[in-house]
Amino acid sequence: MKTKLFFIAIAGLFTSMVSAADLYVRDGGAGGSFSTISAAIAQASDGDRIIIRPKAGNLPYVENLIINKSLAFVSETNFSKYILQGSISVTPEAGRTISIHNLQISGTGAITVDAATVGGRTTLNIMNSFVAAVNAAQSNTTLNLSGCTGAAVTMTHGRCTGNKVNSILFSLQAGETHLSDDDIEIIANAIITTGGLGGNQKNYAVKIFNNYLTNGTIYIGGAKSDSFNEITNNVIGSSTNTNTTLYSIWLNLDSESQSLYSIMNNVILKQSNSYATYYQVIASPYASTYVYYNVTNSNQYNGSFIMPSVTNSGNNSAAVISLNTTTYTVTGTGITDSGSPEDDYADIDLSRNDRGNGGGSNAWSNYWPTNADNKPQVNYLKTPRRIYTGTTEMNATGAGLSK
Repeated sequence: MKTKLFFIAIAGLFTSMVSAADLYVRDGGAGGSFSTISAAIAQASDGDRIIIRPKAGNLPYVENLIINKSLAFVSETNFSKYILQGSISVTPEAGRTISIHNLQISGTGAITVDAATVGGRTTLNIMNSFVAAVNAAQSNTTLNLSGCTGAAVTMTHGRCTGNKVNSILFSLQAGETHLSDDDIEIIANAIITTGGLGGNQKNYAVKIFNNYLTNGTIYIGGAKSDSFNEITNNVIGSSTNTNTTLYSIWLNLDSESQSLYSIMNNVILKQSNSYATYYQVIASPYASTYVYYNVTNSNQYNGSFIMPSVTNSGNNSAAVISLNTTTYTVTGTGITDSGSPEDDYADIDLSRNDRGNGGGSNAWSNYWPTNADNKPQVNYLKTPRRIYTGTTEMNATGAGLSK
């Protein structure tokens, strides 16, 4: 009997290992493949992978996709993207996970999660793709976006790492019933227009690390009550705003959002003289805000920090600073080895923390290697700042590989 049960267990394991299938999509259905992505989706089962060959001459697959299963989409050709002329609609379902790799959308077709998920969560992963808008602002939806280029990104939960986009906005949706255990994490993104970064989310703490805003604002309109939130090692260049007062970081919290914000080691710049009033940081009384070791450009208000409602602050300074919005770098005095001396903020080379997007353990170079084809690129790095064996401190490292 024991032998028979063991055989059944092994057979069941083998069945689960081979149940997922690879479905191929090629121009004209070459080699018995599917000629359209939609046809492959129709025949696929949950857990399958759809492998798409890029068309010759950079021609697109012209179709609108409805993804209503847990599927992965990848390119058949290494380092080449398949092109889609159309939009993608994701049908949510509890436990559904959809992963899209190496996609290039031709035109303005958006990737959209159609509705809230009932009874669980839907996860949408988009990696190494050129996309237009990504609309995932639905209840019980997680968006993980990494290594992508695109326009506006909206979400309720998830993480965005190493993207070049116009804006990243997270929003609170009514009916969020199946919360994730993870925070919202926005790490090492280039925000390339005035769209900005931030939003209103009262279900999750928010971590904003090492982003580069060429001309925008970090705006927080709501926070999880009693949460700890971080805005660390960002470069924030601000020159336009919809209000008469210009600000770089605005914590506009209400009485339901009382929480703690740590604003550390950022480079905060005013780039326009058209505003009479400028605040590097402005916070409502409901935000317990700690602003330390940031640096601002010295040509405004004689280089001083102006921060209404912020009483916990220190070691903020001014310097002559220049931004390079092509290489996403910042130069000037007060950048290198000038941030917080605490070990928690040390650079990955264990030197004192640099200010701006190059400093700290989430350094820009992790997500933006100088030669992406030949160097490993971190997709996501989550390690504690300190690791101990007994009372002895150890260093932690992480690595990722980008195809």
